[in-house]
Amino acid sequence: MKLLKLVPDNTNIGFVAVRKWAFALTALLTVLAVGATAHKGLNLGVDFVGGLMIEAKFPQAVDTDKVRSTIGTLGVGESSLQQFGDANTVQIRLPLPEQGGAGAANAVVEKTRLAMVAQFPGVTFSRYDTVSGKVSGELIQNGVLAVVLAILGIAVFSWFRYEWQFGVSTFVAIVHDVLMTLGFFAVTQLEFDLNIIAAVLTIVGYSINDKMVIDDRIRENMRKYRKMDMKSLIDLSVNETLPRTVMTSVTILLALGALLLLGGHVLRGFTAAMMLGIIVGTYSSVYVSSSLLISLGLTPQTSEKKAAKKGDYAGTAERVGPRETGRDDGAKP
Repeated sequence: MKLLKLVPDNTNIGFVAVRKWAFALTALLTVLAVGATAHKGLNLGVDFVGGLMIEAKFPQAVDTDKVRSTIGTLGVGESSLQQFGDANTVQIRLPLPEQGGAGAANAVVEKTRLAMVAQFPGVTFSRYDTVSGKVSGELIQNGVLAVVLAILGIAVFSWFRYEWQFGVSTFVAIVHDVLMTLGFFAVTQLEFDLNIIAAVLTIVGYSINDKMVIDDRIRENMRKYRKMDMKSLIDLSVNETLPRTVMTSVTILLALGALLLLGGHVLRGFTAAMMLGIIVGTYSSVYVSSSLLISLGLTPQTSEKKAAKKGDYAGTAERVGPRETGRDDGAKP
């Protein structure tokens, strides 16, 4: 039985040749993502804004203005409504009662439920959450800090593990991946809660894994082919790792696709963020991170000088390019 190959052997795609177009597209998408986030804002979940969040499911499509007016007669505070997932589901946000704690919050939920059932027979409350303002502020701070520290830590590791150019290119690519995710949630207005923070951190982890594989191959080839042009060397390295990159991305997307279809609306935002992150992370690894090394002035000679100080090149024969026979020891086939 013939093995399935998503990427043919000996691929020779010129990724570096389109790097300027890729940089322009990346810059445009980043600006649009930042602009959308600043203009529309994120639909922050109750984890971050605090208050009482109720998810009401109606037997048929409902007029949100009618729902708002029904809640307005209860005296439970100003409500914020948004259709969630489909026209039959409405997300209701209410302020927490000033006194009474959890008991008062449960009373508000029950009061709202009775009024909604009387006005809209068949409505059900699928879930509700309560978070205090103090806790939500701490969650925002900790969530942002976790993402920032993860990105900085990975960039510093790449700097010390390779050369500083790798650290900068990794930092730029991962920031791009995170901003794309934020822009997606700003445009779609999907709920942004702690689950999405977990998804963003997972995306960062996947992206760095993909980038490290390519960076390792680039550094290895820089030692093997010290006279090769940097553009050709990067194309060679990316093409050599391309089957692994494509296979990993496709298998993860298949798993996430099943989760998106069968996981229910509670996991929809998390799954959507993960799927977007896999696609964007693969793109930035192949077209942005590796090609950016050229713009940052990295050459095989740069790595050679650094390695020579450590004695890494002792006894290594000079190589000028990949050999068609697959042997690089200088012997005749």
